[in-house]
Amino acid sequence: MDVEGGLLPAVQSTARRTSSSWGLQKATLLLAYQSFGVVYGDLCISPVYVYKNTFSGKLRLHEEDEEILGVLSLVFWSLTLIPLLKYIILVLGADDNGEGGTFALYSLMCRRSRMGLLNNINQGSLSAYDHKEPREELKSSLAIKGFFEKHYSLRVVLLLFVLMGTSMVIGDGVFTPTMSVLSAVSGLRIKFPELHENYTVLFACFVLIGLFALQHYGTHRVGFLFAPILLAWLGCIGGIGIYNILKWNPSVIRALSPYYIYNFFRKAGRDGWSSLGGIVLCITGAEAMFADLGHFSKLSLRLGFTLVVYPCLVLAYMGEAAYLSEHREDLQSSFYKALPDRVFWPVLIIATLATVVGSQAIISATFSIISQCRALGCFPRIKVVHTSSQVHGQIYIPEVNWVLMFLCLAVTVGFRDTEMIGNAYGLAVILVMFATTCLMFLVITTVWNKNILLAGLFTVGFGSIELTYLSACLAKVPHGGWLPLLLSLITLLTMSTWHYGTKKKEEYELQNKVCLDRFLSLSSGIGLSRVPGVGFVYSSAVTGVPPMFAHFVTNFPAFHRVLIFVSIQTLTVPKVSPDERFLVGRVGPPANRLFRCVVRYGYKEGRWDHFNFENQLLMKVVEFLEMHQHEVNADEPGSSESGELSVIPASSQSQQQVVVVDADTAPPPASCSGGSSSCEIDAAGVVSRRVRFEEPWGGAAGRREAAGKNSGEVKTLMEERESGVSYMIGHTCVEAHEASPAVKKFAVNVVYGFLRRNSRRPAAELGIPHTSLVEVGMTYRV
Repeated sequence: MDVEGGLLPAVQSTARRTSSSWGLQKATLLLAYQSFGVVYGDLCISPVYVYKNTFSGKLRLHEEDEEILGVLSLVFWSLTLIPLLKYIILVLGADDNGEGGTFALYSLMCRRSRMGLLNNINQGSLSAYDHKEPREELKSSLAIKGFFEKHYSLRVVLLLFVLMGTSMVIGDGVFTPTMSVLSAVSGLRIKFPELHENYTVLFACFVLIGLFALQHYGTHRVGFLFAPILLAWLGCIGGIGIYNILKWNPSVIRALSPYYIYNFFRKAGRDGWSSLGGIVLCITGAEAMFADLGHFSKLSLRLGFTLVVYPCLVLAYMGEAAYLSEHREDLQSSFYKALPDRVFWPVLIIATLATVVGSQAIISATFSIISQCRALGCFPRIKVVHTSSQVHGQIYIPEVNWVLMFLCLAVTVGFRDTEMIGNAYGLAVILVMFATTCLMFLVITTVWNKNILLAGLFTVGFGSIELTYLSACLAKVPHGGWLPLLLSLITLLTMSTWHYGTKKKEEYELQNKVCLDRFLSLSSGIGLSRVPGVGFVYSSAVTGVPPMFAHFVTNFPAFHRVLIFVSIQTLTVPKVSPDERFLVGRVGPPANRLFRCVVRYGYKEGRWDHFNFENQLLMKVVEFLEMHQHEVNADEPGSSESGELSVIPASSQSQQQVVVVDADTAPPPASCSGGSSSCEIDAAGVVSRRVRFEEPWGGAAGRREAAGKNSGEVKTLMEERESGVSYMIGHTCVEAHEASPAVKKFAVNVVYGFLRRNSRRPAAELGIPHTSLVEVGMTYRV
């Protein structure tokens, strides 16, 4: 019996580990399956138009196969070096705790050093990120950090460079759907040569409208819907590639040798260099894989690409090259001409559906990057909808979705020609890739703490390839390449102006905050009155009294008996642990009943339910009072005026809890203010929602006992909560000084003012109920 008793726990432990391991594998495989419907579509649809755009210039095929073998070799090695080696193997390892993209790389550097201009982790460290700091840094790493920290202008240039790369990704969101869909539907003209171009453009517009109309269902549902389509597409192009290789020219496998790249440029010369603007389209979508990392996981992306996507793409390009080697007259429609007649219509239908899937990758990436920029103060306030409760990176942004749709339709109707769209598309893609390569140099040296020679090898190796492609794409700026530059410039100016204006506004609040002693003396001098209830004052200040509140008190000398200054910070981390989210401290002596609460969120976390958020704040204050009972009991003002903030963990030890009662499940109360509940009745007489504190100790005797234990402050807080809650927020007008330069006046007064007026109001962003809102008007001269 002893033996059996000793074996049983071991067997159970092994079973639990096996079950956990299988659960993890199952989740990874499920994410890998969903990734086919979101991440790889842009890469996988490229065979439709790569050869057509490559040979759309002066490059032509001759009797020998040097040109076609050279192009195939360039395509193969570009796919191998950029998407596979650079992104899947190396760059995915530079994720910011599961988040990818250009801005994620920048946030990594902001958190690990002072090289960035965004907010670093402050008001206490986050233990989840402390262990990632290297114990001993290399001299090269310290030198690079010191160089950037010493020169403010370099930090500004770095931020603008990151915003430029981000703007190019957003530009990709316009050209990817347009290029993919228009190329696919153009296959109709193979079977119907007399079909007018207007009909294909109209059909492409209908497909684009349907694509953007599906976005509100979220990445989870869209991934499940699109994944079978892309897997069918990969099966088609891989199978047809094998068929064409065996039927037309098995010897194209020779192009895997890089010798044919050298031979290609030796024969084609300048025309070969110009054709790189079309060849670069074979790697479009590689950046989207990294930007979409937050929707999935590194392992799921690596499995899907290496086992399925990469081999199918190589076979597809080889098969089309084999067909072209025997049918040189079909250069401008080689993909559809290479299809056997029996499978033409099924493949055309799947291709059209696959272009929709291909567009999904960059649309999801655009949502992710704009969400990061918005959270870190580099994009105007917009509505972000989190479509999944399991994967926090799956989001939908309505305003961005419809703007992208409008721009895609405008480009489709305006350009009509896939050659010009391809020129614009290639330039946008390669600029993003080059920006990522440069940022990786800083990540490798300052974040990974690796030797500068290793970082230089990475940058020179991949940067030289991308600069070669970039030089060819820049030559096509007059032929459509100007459009991504224009769109990116507009986006860059918008983001940089918003960041500049927001930073100036926060600097004004920091410089003009009122110290506590001055505020208390001011309050006593004007005969300040305290009214019943709890007041939440929202501001960005984490110390002192916000100038907005001081302005309010001087004009209206009254505020609530319990006042809580709330500062919500978005940190340069994707997600903050609930145990480290709230920091609570006392402002002034206990008799004033003034508190400060700093709430920290990651840049990928969603907005909160305001009712629960309000109660969380109140409960954190209660827990803070219980943790610091000795300060209250001692009644020593000096012991409570330090202003130090305490981290209140999520695991509450308090005996209190919050109960939320919905109107349709709870009986109507006899009154709206009696007892321990509060409610709101609309014009129709319907009770909406009531929130109350539930007290397990029960009744008046329990209250007296709790009051004795907590010096009466918890009891007072609950009573004031029942009296009502109001929210105060600044309604500021930011203007430049009269002596400011004309450029600053235009940026702050015109551009930033326009963006503030047309973005979401701060109260809507914070979810503050309109009926309890107090907005304080104030002008900031920055």
